[in-house]
Amino acid sequence: MDSTVKLDNLTKILQEMGNVAVAFSGGVDSSFLAAAAQRALGDKAVAVTAYSETLPESERQEAIAIAKQIGIRHVLLHISELNSDEFVANTPDRCYYCKKERFDALKRWADDENIAWVLEGSNADDKSDYRPGMRAIDELCGVRSPLLEAGLTKEEIRVISKEWGVPTWNKPSAACLSSRVAYGLPVTAERLKQIEQAEDFLKQFCRGQVRVRHHDNLARIEVSPEDIAGLTAPDKAGLISAELRKLGFTFVTLDLAGYRTGSMNAVLDLPGKQ
Repeated sequence: MDSTVKLDNLTKILQEMGNVAVAFSGGVDSSFLAAAAQRALGDKAVAVTAYSETLPESERQEAIAIAKQIGIRHVLLHISELNSDEFVANTPDRCYYCKKERFDALKRWADDENIAWVLEGSNADDKSDYRPGMRAIDELCGVRSPLLEAGLTKEEIRVISKEWGVPTWNKPSAACLSSRVAYGLPVTAERLKQIEQAEDFLKQFCRGQVRVRHHDNLARIEVSPEDIAGLTAPDKAGLISAELRKLGFTFVTLDLAGYRTGSMNAVLDLPGKQ
């Protein structure tokens, strides 16, 4: 099925829902979904950014700017996944508890506003990844994944976003700060702030992706392969080590494999893992 047919299907799905609240992070998928909902439903669509300690402040501000550019009504809804003991425990099912907490709050808000559906931005490619959060979505009434239903892939979403002028069409993938905390290490506001500040500092030296993986007293830095050599220069390496030590890390290491999505899942015994 080509992307034109999939896009037509997406429009029909949205129109049949009548009025919707899009769970809006300002990432590639949720921005495209918000733009599609705005086109299909006009003022019957609203983007809702549920923000908490797991969302960097820079991304919250970016979400506000992107929603304004798309032209969709935008609401900020404060929540805290840290209220969930299961989330804080940081087991491999952390994303399940995160999604459950987040979308329970979004659904309550939507119900109060007489909005029939809450939409989330999973796409067709997400079916092949380890995403326990999808289980929480499946369990909730009134929450749907229209990009997944229409069969749209990440690449198709980027191409159509570019055609529509959605500013996130070439935005790098992102994930919440809690995804940087090693499984079994409790997720705390202090650790999330450490990660946010460390990544903000490192971005001045990098053009590509930056992740600081939190292994308690050790910070494991992942950057795009082209940025690795620059960080190993003695002057920069010393500066980075000193700054991250100030933030509370005892050891600072650079992962020579470079940035890759889901690297924390390497410790899990997943089906099909080599």
